[in-house]
Amino acid sequence: MINYYADKYRGEGYYWGTTPSAICYEILKLIPPVRPLKLLDIGCGEGRNAVFFARNGYIVSAFDLAPDGVEKTRQMSAEAGVTVNAFEADLLTYRFKERFDILFSVGVLHYIPPALRKEIFEHYKAGTARNGLHAFSVFVKKPFIEDPPEKEPHAHPWISGELFTYYHDWKIEFCSEDIFDCLSSGVPHRHAVNRIIARNV
Repeated sequence: MINYYADKYRGEGYYWGTTPSAICYEILKLIPPVRPLKLLDIGCGEGRNAVFFARNGYIVSAFDLAPDGVEKTRQMSAEAGVTVNAFEADLLTYRFKERFDILFSVGVLHYIPPALRKEIFEHYKAGTARNGLHAFSVFVKKPFIEDPPEKEPHAHPWISGELFTYYHDWKIEFCSEDIFDCLSSGVPHRHAVNRIIARNV
């Protein structure tokens, strides 16, 4: 799989900025690191969320397909004086063997083709500790929202509500469907997203 943003990560500064996603703060509330908690950031980009979690006391691993994104994650963590185990891996083929307390991903899981989603999510759930969390955000297709200006041949938008069906046997702490304005490409556009935080009880 080709990472659409690989070239963008080669520039100066941070393409996505350094401000963490709002959902990160919800994780702090729901499962604060009062004991050692292992977190995996799936598709970490340049590390803004991974570094946020590391700064707040989580034991963080993070991967991305783009080598320059991984290097930027290491750079940002060094600048912040924290440790993030950042490595290069492909979302479609990487399977972890250790157990995590938290799996986290924002704006990445649309790269998983529908045919692979069941297998990958079963793996994610099986590798999550009891009382652990999944915090995911996915793009969903809406007929009244135009396709984004980024023409990503490997993107597979989700169907509204599809993400939630994978957690019928977990406690859903939070779920939402939102539409937001975006300027990531320099061209104003909108995205529809489903967000979920689910707990393995």
